[in-house]
Amino acid sequence: MKIGLLFSGQGAQQAGMGSDLYEALPEYKSTIDRASKVLGYDLSELTKDADKIAQTQYAQPAILSMSNAIINALGNALPQPIAALGLSLGEYSALTAAGAMNFEQAVAIIKDRGRYMQTVGDENPGKMAAIMGENQQLIENVLAKLQVEGKRVYPANYNTFAQLVIGGIAADVDDAVVALTDAGIKRTIDLPVSGAFHTPLLKDAAVQLSERLEKEAFSDLNYPVYSNTTSEPFVIASLHETLTKQIVSPTYFAQAMQKMLDAGVDTLIEVGPSDTLIKFAKKIAPKDVNRYAIKDLESFNQVKELLTAEEV
Repeated sequence: MKIGLLFSGQGAQQAGMGSDLYEALPEYKSTIDRASKVLGYDLSELTKDADKIAQTQYAQPAILSMSNAIINALGNALPQPIAALGLSLGEYSALTAAGAMNFEQAVAIIKDRGRYMQTVGDENPGKMAAIMGENQQLIENVLAKLQVEGKRVYPANYNTFAQLVIGGIAADVDDAVVALTDAGIKRTIDLPVSGAFHTPLLKDAAVQLSERLEKEAFSDLNYPVYSNTTSEPFVIASLHETLTKQIVSPTYFAQAMQKMLDAGVDTLIEVGPSDTLIKFAKKIAPKDVNRYAIKDLESFNQVKELLTAEEV
């Protein structure tokens, strides 16, 4: 079994996430409690608050903590992965699991990252929409034309080879949706987000994060973690630069997953509050690649049993 770990990104959060895991698994509970000490509030209680968990500043540390708590609870049942990939925020979860930073360090960084993005997003409100269609060059061309006209709308997330999320000023995103429909795009979906993440609208958050990361030291990775920004494995020497660019650059999740699959991954396991990345994987990975998601106690026990049986 050649495992590629997937780590959920922002948007996967939901009220009550991880509550059953917290009650049943001592190592999961211990990890969440460690996060609470860094954050200065009871994370296990906060995740039950639907209003707070929807906010960037709370969602980001909650998802990172849950994802790493699942990995810690699996313990020796999880074989050494051959690679990992997270979506945006999920990259920090992946880097932590792979040893680039320790857990408390990651929680502290993400506490600040979430706050930067919340504040800047509130000051620069934007909109995002998912554009469905395999001709992503067409989408890029339409956006490029609108940018020449002064519109602030950009490619933001290459989630699959047939789903590209765009983001920018709300009115400009609406104009882009009209232009894309006129150009032949059949399906678009407005996304329930408060900011235009991974676009230049978040540049002030990127500046703040860059200054924040200057004081951090990172360790060598135990296995490759693929970057959404470059579609290549992270290089520790340039980690600061890559994570800073990530705030304002498109995520190339589909391209990064393809390269991870090309490296030999035959089993994908997503950890976090949802199975969104596994759904993306169904559009990217061959059918013979096994796909699992651990998002609650039931799925945790099922996957752990599979992993243990594989060892035997």
